Amino acid sequence: MGKGFFEVPTAINEPVKGYAPGSPERAEVLKQYEEFYNQQIDIPMFIGGKEVRTANKRPLSPPHDHQHQVGEYSLATEELVDKAISNALESRSKWASMRWEQRAAIFLKAAELIAGPYRAKINAATMIAQSKTIHQAEIDAACELIDFLRFNVEYMSQIYAEQPDSAEGIWNRVEYRPLEGFVYAITPFNFTAIAGNLPASAAMMGNVVLWKPSDSQIYSAKVIVDVFKAAGLPDGVINVVYGDPVMVTDKALGHADFSGLHFTGSTDIFKKLWKQIGNNIDVYKTYPRIVGETGGKDFILAHPSAPAQQVATAISRGAFEFQGQKCSAASRVYLPASKADEILASVKADIESFNPPGSPADMSNFITAVIHEGSFDKLASYIDGAKSDSNAEIVAGGNYDKSKGYFIEPTVIKTTDPHYVTMETELFGPVVTVYVYQDEDWSSVLKLVDTTSIYALTGAVLSQDRYAIEEATTALENSAGNFYINDKPTGAVVGQQPFGGARASGTNDKAGSAQNLLRWVSPRLIKETFVTPEDYRYPFLGK
Repeated sequence: MGKGFFEVPTAINEPVKGYAPGSPERAEVLKQYEEFYNQQIDIPMFIGGKEVRTANKRPLSPPHDHQHQVGEYSLATEELVDKAISNALESRSKWASMRWEQRAAIFLKAAELIAGPYRAKINAATMIAQSKTIHQAEIDAACELIDFLRFNVEYMSQIYAEQPDSAEGIWNRVEYRPLEGFVYAITPFNFTAIAGNLPASAAMMGNVVLWKPSDSQIYSAKVIVDVFKAAGLPDGVINVVYGDPVMVTDKALGHADFSGLHFTGSTDIFKKLWKQIGNNIDVYKTYPRIVGETGGKDFILAHPSAPAQQVATAISRGAFEFQGQKCSAASRVYLPASKADEILASVKADIESFNPPGSPADMSNFITAVIHEGSFDKLASYIDGAKSDSNAEIVAGGNYDKSKGYFIEPTVIKTTDPHYVTMETELFGPVVTVYVYQDEDWSSVLKLVDTTSIYALTGAVLSQDRYAIEEATTALENSAGNFYINDKPTGAVVGQQPFGGARASGTNDKAGSAQNLLRWVSPRLIKETFVTPEDYRYPFLGK
């Protein structure tokens, strides 16, 4: 029972540290990196607050040095997944009935722990596990996760404060109950913040969660678990398992108490999960919530009025930061013929100024490794295809090497076919494809951009012509859930740019906003009448 209406601390975005040479944060994260890199860790699953290990283990190796092992992790059995779900459900009653301000305090404390004593740990773990540069780790693993936790608490308080009007003699009020059952969170490798936010946002609203992180993100996921435990999250609220994704998913989606899916990953997998939930619909006690953010084939469109260097920088940053392994990364570009050569020359100069792909421990590196050999082989095959196809050419980059790390050189493909395979296929790597259009075809190119891709996640238009900006904003209204004007199509900030897309890019439930949190509650309207009628007759029945 609440004993007051509480105002939570005003959420502000966590300042991004610079990690300049000689700075204390640079020294601290490099020291932590070396410690993690040179140790061997045995990462357990977490079920009911207990560390659970099995004899079936897999190694953990950095993508930029795949022969070097930093530890291992255990794989779940069917029995352990059943146990994790049962434990979550056993924990639900007590957690769901906890006053909301007590739940809020846990996640606010988690934010402060990441901002302080765990900052170097979560950044170093992300650098090792996901080969992020310190800048990419800082804006993701530290700052964005801090922002998710702080802003979600603020959004939670706003949701609870949203109440209906009451007429004379009655009192209407709404309870925002957690879902009846458990939420299954499936998280990706590429953003530590997403990995933390998907289970935490549902838990914050009073839900219990079964969390399966990506096999390629388990090292930094362990730090997230450590933070939540240090913040006082009760045992059993978030249960963490690793292993065969099909087996774990079959167990979760086949359970009568499954009540929601919080997913970030590939479009194909999400579609399969949606079908599986539909096929199991008669099993469930309630209609499950399905929230997913999936793929993208994100665009940059330059108008003839756009300054060439601004477009080039948008491409170099938007396509190549974190090796293009962002669902928002620019991967198709449309350039006007009058500016294309100048823009491409600048992009080529940028790529030539990059160090060769290497370790994130060398902070002069802008590019490191892609996540694993499967990704490397896929990207190499598309690069080779562009080298041999008559309607495509490599205009920058095009080299790759996996002898030490999974290194793909930032690559620009130029094509004469606006529907060339790499203009339409999501690659998820540092490969961008450019199509050059005639300046006078601007309006028809807008239709081309809109109809080329099945995805609709992010897109950017660069122009100095306001009429052109207005035309593009209207024509491309369904092409991107996050639409950028005179900027790259990446870098959404919690509290400023709620993130998500539609079409094949997901359900557009906008992570980093109250819209997402509303999916994890089931409102109950309570109407209380103070003077209860005792006669069924209405006035119209009078004679």
